[in-house]
Amino acid sequence: MKLGVAGLLPEWQRIDRASAEKVRTAGFLGAQVFFQRPLEADPADVKRVKEAFDAAGLEVCQANGWYECLVNPDETLRAEGMKGVRALCRLGKLLDAKSVYVRPGSLNPNGPWYPHPENHTPATFERLVDSLKQAATAAQSAGMTLALEGHVLSPLDTPQRVRDVLDAVGSPALRFNIDPVNFIGNVRDAHDPTRLLNELFDLLGKDIVAAHIKDCALNDELVLHIDEVLLGTGTMDNGLVLRRMSELCPQAYCLIEHLPDDKVPQARKALCSLAERLGLPLEY
Repeated sequence: MKLGVAGLLPEWQRIDRASAEKVRTAGFLGAQVFFQRPLEADPADVKRVKEAFDAAGLEVCQANGWYECLVNPDETLRAEGMKGVRALCRLGKLLDAKSVYVRPGSLNPNGPWYPHPENHTPATFERLVDSLKQAATAAQSAGMTLALEGHVLSPLDTPQRVRDVLDAVGSPALRFNIDPVNFIGNVRDAHDPTRLLNELFDLLGKDIVAAHIKDCALNDELVLHIDEVLLGTGTMDNGLVLRRMSELCPQAYCLIEHLPDDKVPQARKALCSLAERLGLPLEY
């Protein structure tokens, strides 16, 4: 397993050798590059970013970016989303990225990870399958691997649902980006995620190309609130995550994400200490 981070870098246009070296010196082998507008990215600027990473001895562990929703019932907008994914595949190739991150999207206009009742309908699932077939064809042509993520609020709300979409698309270019915290949707799993984690790895472990490593905790409120918290301070069993990854996807990247830069060193220390206690290899 390899250690990466989503963070610690400026906007992609401002990445230079010094900023890349800062990430490498912080103890990470790879970092995610995020494109706010992938369709507008100048290939010459992207190549310059790749040169900065190479000079720092840093890998691009994942290419990410914004694009229109892949399950939008408006076919014109969904087509725009596909253009964005195709652009990310081209950019990922220029960066020699290990994967291109893909989100399933949401019908909620406020954002791709917000709830909507129609996110879980057969019609939405079929649109997602169609979009991902197109995306996988583009990725395969570019020589890239897609890393698809799920979430309890998204069309991919359970491990089985992710398995279903991978099987329906049936492309070696479409793989899985595991983020266990995203699948915590009830009190029992928040208290003890063992059942959920084993289901994720039993169904999807051999398809994992990257992992977003976080932690979570129940909030003391009268309705259910599950918060993301600093790694090592919540109830997520990241020891089990690392053990199952070492068995099933030992070459995958583990990315620390969703933290302000000043909290990243503490999260890194917690994850590296955990891997060391378990005797598991974590390359950084």
